Amino acid sequence: MMKKLQKLGKALMLPVAVLPICGILMGIGYLLCPAYMMGAEWAASLGHATSGLAYSVGFFLIKAGGAIIDNMAILFAIGVGVGLSKDNDGTGGLAALVSWLMMTNLIKAAGDYAPALTANGTWAVAYSKIENPFIGILAGVIGALCYNKFKNTKLPDFLAFFSGKRSVAIVTGVLSILVSAVLLFVWPVIFGVLVTIGSGIAKLDVIGVGLYTFLNRLLIPTGLHHAVNNVFWFDTIGLGDLSAYWSGQSGIITKELMGNQISWSVGQYMAGFFPCMMFGIPGAALAMIKNAKSSKKKYAIGIVGSAAICAFICGVTEPFEFAFMFLAFPLYVVYALLYAIFAMITVALGFRAGFCFSAGATDLLFGWSLPAHNNYWVIVPMGIAALIIFFLVFDFAIRKWDLKTPGREDDDQDGEMAIELANNDYTAMAKVILEGLGGKDNVVELDHCITRLRLEVKDNLLVDEKKIKSSGISGIIRPSKTAVQVIVGPKVQFVYDEMKKMI
Repeated sequence: MMKKLQKLGKALMLPVAVLPICGILMGIGYLLCPAYMMGAEWAASLGHATSGLAYSVGFFLIKAGGAIIDNMAILFAIGVGVGLSKDNDGTGGLAALVSWLMMTNLIKAAGDYAPALTANGTWAVAYSKIENPFIGILAGVIGALCYNKFKNTKLPDFLAFFSGKRSVAIVTGVLSILVSAVLLFVWPVIFGVLVTIGSGIAKLDVIGVGLYTFLNRLLIPTGLHHAVNNVFWFDTIGLGDLSAYWSGQSGIITKELMGNQISWSVGQYMAGFFPCMMFGIPGAALAMIKNAKSSKKKYAIGIVGSAAICAFICGVTEPFEFAFMFLAFPLYVVYALLYAIFAMITVALGFRAGFCFSAGATDLLFGWSLPAHNNYWVIVPMGIAALIIFFLVFDFAIRKWDLKTPGREDDDQDGEMAIELANNDYTAMAKVILEGLGGKDNVVELDHCITRLRLEVKDNLLVDEKKIKSSGISGIIRPSKTAVQVIVGPKVQFVYDEMKKMI
């Protein structure tokens, strides 16, 4: 089960990778065209242009970015359909789109024309919210499953045209009708649970922000943080902080969710990540480097130092987190708690910011012109505080508990090789990793996501973790006997390309 959830998490990275262009377009657009959200009269009174070249360019950039953020559910469907399909075939994406269109239209139609179903107000609201990322992910899973199962289907000669991949969309359509019938009764229940969780945390205000942030970090090893994010970031139940931020809303939003009245300040479920990702992680990385063995300082710098730079610039934190979460899990729990504390303080101080991809300097730069941003200056003192406190806490915990963070592992014969290969020689890294996996004949399946190589092996006893780690990678995960995940970092594509040639 865990293996399947992690595969889903990997597939979700494909549509999520589209979001940065949305942030860049809308950030520049609001900068050139602030009147878009203010209204012509108010904008004119403040001296903002309401016509001209800059206004027109900004207007079209906002619309271009909005085309992405407003259709995230469809992107999720297609992205997951392609990501979970064998060989990442586009047929799986087409099948996912077919499933999405059929399920959303059928359920909306049933909601409109079945008074007995919509007599229950809760069910009526659930049907009206069917076009959401949660259903998009479900459509992607259905499309991919149908592709993997029926892509080699052979039909009689008189139906031969519909054999193979052409049969996938047809089967998907039939299956989606059956799933829609089930969803008519199941979706309102799921929707109710999501609303209860979302409204319960939202009612806690600043404390709720801390609870959500803690769960977001703590669930990363399982991939279940995506489920929590769907409740708070996207418009799955109506509480869509990310969607509201990038659509130009600002201030306090009050909504009625199935009898539960909730309020939140636009950006509060994203703002608290910025000081932690941009400054907290570099502070923690410095503590790890400080406590690394003298002979492994360069190795530690190569692993966590580069990961800290990545987190600061673009908010990609996996290379850093996976470098120590399994070596020192108690420290990872402390790490999640630090996120929660800083998120609560940052939001309480009135700092509001949002991201399309993650809480790095890039999203912070392009989001400052949006209407919801507020008290940007807070990032300076909070950033400095995060840098210092993360450093002190990590430094104390590593020494007190003698934790085996990168650079503090027990000495072994591969130590020198690890230092030598922690660089950009992707061919050498791929070669060492492949040897550690037991050679190419032991690899059944090879894939990758945003930071990891994901592999299936024939014989798990042939996997030599020390050998793999000597390549300079951040860490290894063994979700099952035959599954191996190698944490490489954002440059995983290059290692994957080299290994694929070798295999």
